Amino acid sequence: MTTREDLEQRRLDVSDAACRVLARDGLGALSVRGVAAEAGLPPSTVRYVFPTQAAMREHTITLVFDRTRERIDAIPVGLPDGETARRVLLELLPLDDERVVELDVYLALGNAALTDAALRPALDRVVAEMRAWCDRIVALVGVPESLRADEACRLHALVDGLAVHVTRLAPGESGEWAIDLLDRHLAGLPTT
Repeated sequence: MTTREDLEQRRLDVSDAACRVLARDGLGALSVRGVAAEAGLPPSTVRYVFPTQAAMREHTITLVFDRTRERIDAIPVGLPDGETARRVLLELLPLDDERVVELDVYLALGNAALTDAALRPALDRVVAEMRAWCDRIVALVGVPESLRADEACRLHALVDGLAVHVTRLAPGESGEWAIDLLDRHLAGLPTT
C-alpha cells in the first residue's frame, strides 16, 4: 500500500471511529483522545490525519453523506421511475444500524454547524444534496414542473421528520409505518 493509500485508509478508520463516538456519546465526546481510543490508534495518528477538530468534524459529515450517495447510486438503472423514487426515499430513512449512526452524526454535526462557521459549508452541501434527491424524486413520479419546488421542499421536510422519529423507535419496534406513510405520500403527489 502506498503512503497516499495508507493515509486515506487512516482517514476512513478515524472517520468511522468519529461517527461511532458521535452517535454513541454526542458531540462533546468528539475529541482527539476519544476518537483515538475508539479507533485503537495513538492520538498522534488522529492529529496527523486531521490536524484540527474542525477538519475531523467536516470529514465525518462528508463521509456520512458519501455513504448515502453510494447507496443511492447503487440503485439499479432501468427500474420503473416510481420504484426508483421509492428506493431513493428508503435510503434516506434510518432503517438499519448504519443509517441510524449516519442520522445521529448528521444531527449532531448539523447542530454544531449552526454555531461553528467552519462547519457551515459542509452542512450546506449536505442540505443541498438532500434537496437534490427530493427534486429528483418528485420529477421521477411526474410532478408538474410548476409544482416541483414546493413538493420537493415538502418531501424534504417529511423525510427529515420521519427520519428523526424512526431513529428514536424503541428497540425491536418496526419502522414500517414510516415506509407506508412515504408510499402514501408518493401516491398522493400531483402528477401530469
